Amino acid sequence: MRMLFCVLAVIGVASGTRTQAAPPNIVMIISDDQSWTDYSFLGHPQIRTPNIDRLAAESLTFTRGYVPDSLCRPSLATLVTGLFPHQHGIVGNDPPPPPAIAGQTKGQARRDPRYLQRRNEYLRHIDNAPRAAELLKAKGYLSHQSGKWWEGHYTRGGFTHGMTHGDRTRGGRHGDLGLKIGREGMQPVFDFIDMATDKEKPFFVYYAPFLPHTPHNPPERLLAKYRDKTPHLPLARYWAMCEWFDETVGQLVDFVDEKGLGENTLVMYVTDNGWINDTKASRYAPRSKRSQYEGGTRTPIMLRWKGNIEPEMNETHLASSIDFVPTMLAAAGLEPTLEMQGINLLDETAVTQRDHIFGEILEHDIQHMTDPVPSLRFRWVIENQWKLIVPHAGREPKAPVELFDVLADPHEKKNLAADHKALVDRLTSKIDQWWDISGS
Repeated sequence: MRMLFCVLAVIGVASGTRTQAAPPNIVMIISDDQSWTDYSFLGHPQIRTPNIDRLAAESLTFTRGYVPDSLCRPSLATLVTGLFPHQHGIVGNDPPPPPAIAGQTKGQARRDPRYLQRRNEYLRHIDNAPRAAELLKAKGYLSHQSGKWWEGHYTRGGFTHGMTHGDRTRGGRHGDLGLKIGREGMQPVFDFIDMATDKEKPFFVYYAPFLPHTPHNPPERLLAKYRDKTPHLPLARYWAMCEWFDETVGQLVDFVDEKGLGENTLVMYVTDNGWINDTKASRYAPRSKRSQYEGGTRTPIMLRWKGNIEPEMNETHLASSIDFVPTMLAAAGLEPTLEMQGINLLDETAVTQRDHIFGEILEHDIQHMTDPVPSLRFRWVIENQWKLIVPHAGREPKAPVELFDVLADPHEKKNLAADHKALVDRLTSKIDQWWDISGS
């Protein structure tokens, strides 16, 4: 494995004092509901992703990348806090209704002012967590939020600029105006980059478009390319959505490069969670989104910093979205907070010495306002080629313990737990130690 990481600290010749080079701009690109298999550079037979393929070729790309949870809100919160979901406390998409409206249907409850208040109360978790955009202010960064964002007004994420107003009475559940990005053009992000550049400020862009997420309503020019490639129209629509997202990635990366910022911008790529499209409708199939399997948790992870990171397709080492905040902080010359368990993915020693990563699968609807355990379904660990999935008895009492060799069996078809009892015991102990250390 060969990685070239820039030297941020330089010696001031005239003064003899230690100064730091200008920190890089940071652009975080987050795909929404896309399987780790659904890129042409990873061999998908139909989907074309030329812009992401080019980004992967110019990046340190980890094909064994993961997110700790296969649900969007907890996963996205990890990307901005550097914490596992049970650490930052955002353990599902929607909190439980208050007891006074417990008898209402879900639709009725979500329109009730008392439930809107409960959802606003749950935002205290992001208020109390470390936030990358807030931490980067110490180095003079301006920051911009666009796309999927569950945590209220963009300023609650520490962003200086953004699109999401977060007003729950005006459609503010998970992004509101921010969800226009990509689908209705890229101008708000371009305008922000122009403004930050004019002010000679380093910038952090959080680009999390509602793509290829449903509604699967791609432009006809793209859908026409896929209609005849499958007898299932829902599949064709999803494949076209993946290419639509790819186009926006190309527009963003090209804008950065055409402004001459490529050599001073760290571009980071990840998917919030996986997706396997049902053949009959625009919905996810089993073993994908919300599941404990590779179809839900695995994602390519890319890091591009022209002239500072040597491009490489790393098919060996493990990477996780838990690493994003420590990596961007290191690039900016900042230290991670003590509770962050991720590594700097630009530190070759840290990458090569890592042999395991952890994750947790949580319910869609949050079960408790402050305790993550009632929402827990599964915990998992990957050590080298082995992936152990341990069900939580409180919510999955009938689910088996599962062990897979994900290198030989990447689609997890053969449970080997009964054949490797000692390994199961050792990895279960490792999961328990991680969970205890994390404070749950």
